[in-house]
Amino acid sequence: MLTKRIIPCLDVKGGRVVKGIKFRAHRDAGDPVELAAFYNEQGADELVFYDITASSDKRPIMLDVVRRTAGRLFIPLTVGGGLRNIEDMHRMLEAGADKVSINTAAVLNPDLISEGARSFGSQCIVLGMDAKRIPGSNPIRWQVHTFTGADGGYSANIDAVDWAKKAVELGAGEIVVNSIDADGTKTGYDLELLKAISERVTVPVVASGGAGTPEDLYQAITAGKADAVLAASIFHYGEYSIIDAKKYLAGKGIPVRL
Repeated sequence: MLTKRIIPCLDVKGGRVVKGIKFRAHRDAGDPVELAAFYNEQGADELVFYDITASSDKRPIMLDVVRRTAGRLFIPLTVGGGLRNIEDMHRMLEAGADKVSINTAAVLNPDLISEGARSFGSQCIVLGMDAKRIPGSNPIRWQVHTFTGADGGYSANIDAVDWAKKAVELGAGEIVVNSIDADGTKTGYDLELLKAISERVTVPVVASGGAGTPEDLYQAITAGKADAVLAASIFHYGEYSIIDAKKYLAGKGIPVRL
């Protein structure tokens, strides 16, 4: 089994890291640059930086904050939010990002995935997916949502599993699967969603939305078949440290970088 990655997530709004529940009721979690440095020192494997209102506000991502955040890191950095074209991606990579994450822009223009993969390599292109269960669906299905900074986003009327498969065909090198239903609840990831996508694609899948304990991380890797786990609340507010999570996973037989 390949080493599994632990990835803190910085959701940035107005220059500050915030965390909400199901994309609402955000509360402050600190300065992104200082938090990035803290997680770097703690032993995080990567870091994700999302400017969560860039798309809904129809503005560019905060380039200066990204540049200062990247300057404090010695681990890979993924940046997303408001990236609409190849030029935006190039600016992020020049500012210090190792990978760029596209969500709403990819739904509106799927060719952007292919263009990004051709320009920078598939390893740089991450599909960020915000998915929500369709009530009453049998078997269970999930829909992709866009503009998720805007009070929970808007349904794109696209099946999440089908979209994941298509994105990989277009050139995405990784998929971050975020459950809107579980986001910020700390009740565990949507394991059925993770498993459904992990079994259908050939690229790494990162679990996002719902982590409350190290056991949730373990379940995402084993039951959900995720290659990496992304978390925010449990790390931002000091409930668990990166090393707590890694020691727990190592104790359960999961290979991690200690």
